[in-house]
Amino acid sequence: MMGLSLFLIFFVVAFLGLPIALALVAAATIPLALFTNTSLMVIPQRIFVSMDSFSLMALPFFMIAGGLMVEGGVSRRLVNMANSLVGHLPGGLAVVAFVASAFMGAISGSATATVIAIGSIVVPAMIEAGYDKKFSVTTCATAGFLGTIIPPSIPMVTYSVTTGASTGDVFTGGILPGILLVILMSIWGVIYGKKHVPITHKFSLRAVGKSFLEGIWSLLMPIIILGGIYGGIFTPTEAAAVACLYGLIVGFFLYRELNWKKVYKIMKDSAVSSAMVMFIVAAAGAFGFVMTQANIPTKMSQFIIGLSDNKIVLLLLINLLLLFMGTFMETNAAILIVSPIFVPICQAFDIDLVHFGVMMVVNLSMGMVTPPLGVNLFVGARLVEGMTVKDIINRHLFIYLGLALIGLLLVTFIPEIVLFLPSLAGG
Repeated sequence: MMGLSLFLIFFVVAFLGLPIALALVAAATIPLALFTNTSLMVIPQRIFVSMDSFSLMALPFFMIAGGLMVEGGVSRRLVNMANSLVGHLPGGLAVVAFVASAFMGAISGSATATVIAIGSIVVPAMIEAGYDKKFSVTTCATAGFLGTIIPPSIPMVTYSVTTGASTGDVFTGGILPGILLVILMSIWGVIYGKKHVPITHKFSLRAVGKSFLEGIWSLLMPIIILGGIYGGIFTPTEAAAVACLYGLIVGFFLYRELNWKKVYKIMKDSAVSSAMVMFIVAAAGAFGFVMTQANIPTKMSQFIIGLSDNKIVLLLLINLLLLFMGTFMETNAAILIVSPIFVPICQAFDIDLVHFGVMMVVNLSMGMVTPPLGVNLFVGARLVEGMTVKDIINRHLFIYLGLALIGLLLVTFIPEIVLFLPSLAGG
C-alpha cells in the first residue's frame, strides 16, 4: 500500500498541474506519515543531503557556460559552419538545423537553449528559402533535443550523479549516438527538400575554411572539456567552471559580442533554470528515500526481471516504459526516479551503466518533442508569430520521431556505438 500510494499521489498531484518537485515532495511525505512511524523531519534532511554533492555544481556552471556562448555570438557562427558543410544538399537548410544543433549541443548542454539559439536563425532562413513554415519549425524543434545527447549534457550529469557512473565516460559515449541521430533525421530533410525546395547553395572549400576559422573558438570548448577530464587536468565539475571562464573570454575578447548587460541576463536566467533542476533533484532525493523505505527499487527490479530472462526483451520493455514516461515527465526528474530501479537490473544482466545511461538519455530526450509535455514544441512555436503547438504536431514530427526511434534501437542493441569512444579514451 505504501508503494502504491507513493506513485498514486505523485501522478495525481502532477496531473493537477503542480510543479514536478512539489509532486515528489508530496508523494514522499504523505505515505511516510500514513504508513510509518518515521519522523517527517527526515524529509527536509533528505532534501538537504541530496543537494550536498560536489558533482551537482556542474549543472549551474554548464548552464551559465551555454548562455555565455549563445549570447557571445556562437550560434550564428555555428549555423554558418553547418551551412558551408551541408547547405548544398537537397533540403540543405533542414540538414543545417540538425548539424548546427549538434554543434550547439556540444556547447550548451540544453535542449531548449539549442532550439532558441539555432531556431531563431535557421527558421527565418528556411521560410525565406521557400520551406513550409510548419516543416521549418518542426525541424528546428526536433533538432533541439540533440542538445541533451551531444556532451556536455545536463541530463547526463544527473544520471552520473544518481548512479555513480563516470561522467566523462557518459559524455564521451553520447558523441556517436548524437552523430547517428543527426544522420538519420537529416534523411527526411533531404527527401523533403528534393521534392519541394530548389538547391541554391553551392559547396565551396573556401567558404568551409572561412566559416571554420570564424567558428573555431566555439568548437574548442567541448574539446577542452573532454580533453581536460580524460587528461586528468580537472574533474567534470571543474570542467564546467573552466567552460564558464572560456565562454567569458570568447564572448568578451575574441568575438566581442558579450557585454555586462548580457552577462547579467545570463546569470539571472541560469539561476532560475538551475534552481528548477536542483529543486527537482532535492525533491527526488526525498522521494527516493521513501521508495527505499518501502523496498520499491528491489521489488520493481525483481518484477521486471521476472517478466523475462531474455536481455533483448528486457531492454525493449525498459525502452517502452521510458518512452511512456518521457511523454509526460521532465527528463531530469524521470532519470532521478527510475535510475535506482534500473541499476540492479543492469547489474543482474551485465549491462554497462555507461551504455544504459546514454540509452536512457536518448530515450527520455525524445520526450522533449512528444506531446503532451514536449517542451521543445512549445519553445519552437514561439519562433514564428501565430504558430501553435498544434501546428507542429504534424506528419513531419512523427517521421522524425520514427527515425529517432531507429537510432534508439541501434544504440540499445549495439552497445559498441556508445562504448567505443569511452574504451578508446580509457585505453
